[in-house]
Amino acid sequence: MIKQILLSSTVLACFAGFPVLAEVSKAELEAISIPDKVETPIGTLEFFDGVPVGDTVEKLYDNLDLARGLAVYMGNQGAASLHAMRTGNAGIGADASNRITITEQLLQPESLYLTGNTSTLYALGYLDLKKDGPLVIELPPGMLGFVDDAWFRFVENLGAIGPDKGKGGKYLMLPPSYQGAVPDGYFVIRTGTYSNLLFLRGSIAKGLAPAVENIKSNLKVYSLAQAGNPPDTEFVDFSGKSYNTIAPNDFSFFEGLDQVVQEEPIDAIGPEARGLLAAIGIVKGQPFEPDARMKRLLGEAATIGNATARAITYQPRIDGVFIYPGTDSAWTTAYANKNTTFEENGAMNLDARVLFYFNATGVTQAMAATTVGQGSDYALAYLDADKNPLDGSKTYKLRLPPDVPVNNFWAVTLYDTQTRSLLRTGQKFPTVGSQSDGLQKNADGSYDVYFAPEAPEGKKGNWLQTVPGKSWFTILRMYGPLEPWVDKSWRPGEIELVQ
Repeated sequence: MIKQILLSSTVLACFAGFPVLAEVSKAELEAISIPDKVETPIGTLEFFDGVPVGDTVEKLYDNLDLARGLAVYMGNQGAASLHAMRTGNAGIGADASNRITITEQLLQPESLYLTGNTSTLYALGYLDLKKDGPLVIELPPGMLGFVDDAWFRFVENLGAIGPDKGKGGKYLMLPPSYQGAVPDGYFVIRTGTYSNLLFLRGSIAKGLAPAVENIKSNLKVYSLAQAGNPPDTEFVDFSGKSYNTIAPNDFSFFEGLDQVVQEEPIDAIGPEARGLLAAIGIVKGQPFEPDARMKRLLGEAATIGNATARAITYQPRIDGVFIYPGTDSAWTTAYANKNTTFEENGAMNLDARVLFYFNATGVTQAMAATTVGQGSDYALAYLDADKNPLDGSKTYKLRLPPDVPVNNFWAVTLYDTQTRSLLRTGQKFPTVGSQSDGLQKNADGSYDVYFAPEAPEGKKGNWLQTVPGKSWFTILRMYGPLEPWVDKSWRPGEIELVQ
């Protein structure tokens, strides 16, 4: 018979000349053990000498699945957003690569688009390389645009910031792992996903009509296999059209994400991201069929994720978000530290990624890089000068000091804090700026912009209408920002409560 002997650290030292081992302290034992009963945020957890008993296992697995669902929700905002955009646009007829949506009468509040503007002409295409294979994009001159992949990651710039340098030209989009011949005469774009966003903006400096005509006459999208006789490119005008392109905040968020995973190559994302998705039941090549318990937990994860994304948006704690750090200014930027990869020092800035994708669409460094006299730069204000939410029943004033430093124009636009889309009011375009008719300049060259349900007396040209019972936020866009904006020697005032 073999006897089991419990040896203390002192006894062990007597064998084979081992050195004396210090006894494990009570504090060390406590640090690696767990009491039989623990009070936690998820309730009372019970153990028998470290083994979970009773309903503790159920509580812990519920918490684990909820946490993983929350991580998936927060980490895949980009994929869910692009999927929602693609689905929404398919619903109005833009359901093929050669069907391009366009704002012929500019973007209007009826269309739910994350922080779109009313000052430039949009043209958007959702390119399906799985269905069409290699795709040709014949780009008109004078465009500003880019391509993003199915996870809303940057792929390539087009137009003035791309290889054609604004002269236009032919681009060739190649599907993932494409091994075929590549013909000459194209700017070649390789992408890691089948679904990709084609995002274009056209300047309306010479008028809206010629900008629309330039796109509709010259933009062509077709399969390389049809290059000898390409079909017509069709255009869907969504100005004033009521439809939604914003990802949901309930269980259906995960259903849409599953569709993306099923459609895209398995290596479109890494094993860590795939593992997190698999932990909640989203696996490429397998049906997503969560039971009632898991559906409930994922619905809760979406609710908590939505709330958390709003905390990150309206009360950010990320370095590099505030434009005027060290001051009481509420003005922020959508790209923390002007970083469009969201990676810093070899690590993903998770909150910065959520901040952008929850509120905006389209990723290119050109949108974050500030070039004196060119492009555009944005400042966002979600709170008033006293750091309170902006109340649609009250009157506020924003002063822009004299000599607003822009080469082109400036614009102030209002957004709905729920949808992060243009605020729907009695005004067709919730924007006022240097191109607005009736805008009044103060005697010293400054401008006052008013936000209120009704226009202050004599200030209608400087007024943006708000809605009692609703909050709002604003974006100040600087087109062709000049040096005083870049070096911050000129800065906008805060949004001050008038009454």
